[in-house]
Amino acid sequence: MLTPTGELVERARRAGVGVPAFNVITIEHAEAIVTGAEAAGLPVILQVSENAVRFHHGRLAPIAAATRAVASAAAVDVALHLDHVEDVHLVEQAAECGFDSVMVDHSRLPYQDNVAATTAAVARCHGQGLWVESELGEVGGKEGAHAPGVRTDPAEAARVVAATGVDALAVAVGSSHAMTDRTARLDHALIAALRDAAPVPLVLHGSSGVPDDELRAAVAAGMVKINIGTALNTAFTGAVRATLAAALDVVDPRKYLAPARDAMAETVQTLTTLLARR
Repeated sequence: MLTPTGELVERARRAGVGVPAFNVITIEHAEAIVTGAEAAGLPVILQVSENAVRFHHGRLAPIAAATRAVASAAAVDVALHLDHVEDVHLVEQAAECGFDSVMVDHSRLPYQDNVAATTAAVARCHGQGLWVESELGEVGGKEGAHAPGVRTDPAEAARVVAATGVDALAVAVGSSHAMTDRTARLDHALIAALRDAAPVPLVLHGSSGVPDDELRAAVAAGMVKINIGTALNTAFTGAVRATLAAALDVVDPRKYLAPARDAMAETVQTLTTLLARR
């Protein structure tokens, strides 16, 4: 059933667990995420990024409607989140397309410009009842715009939250977007310091490249919303390749999309269960 993002995040924060936010690219992604969450009996966040919207010819409404329909029919709590949005016009469509939260990403801008743009976005979004996440301290792997090795300063994080009024903050602690191997090592002492400095939930981006033990330690140190995308695509693509390699005459996409969807659902169940452990 549809549940506000802020409610799921705050519930996880109070319980000392993580709530996963899985990226939706196709309707099979949304179906797999919900199936995996239902198998785990745990809540999830379905998030659509600006990159995914670009893939759908720049049209948010169709993929949003499909994702919302899948979420509405779920047997567990599911939230809808619009992720990594730089385009102001896309932010303006969030509420009317059924999202109750958005991540406004002005991290490409210099610090003062980032704060100013984020503050303005928060004011607009809060006026529409939207929960807002932003980013401070670039997370690696975003097409060269975010420098690997950057770390978020706790004092700066506290200042940004106070200045902008954001509801959650994505921080740089050692993870990197689009990793296909799980070798990232996080700065858990920094996570704890950020948790103590910033009065809002912390968000970990680039979690696909983080091993299980590191994810659990990150949650224990203070991470709450855990963003996962590439792990699903790795499972999806692996299953498609295996199916087509075993049956070269297959042309019906359902023959390879079904096992791909199942593979993603299994990944979702495993990671959702992992993050809910204390």
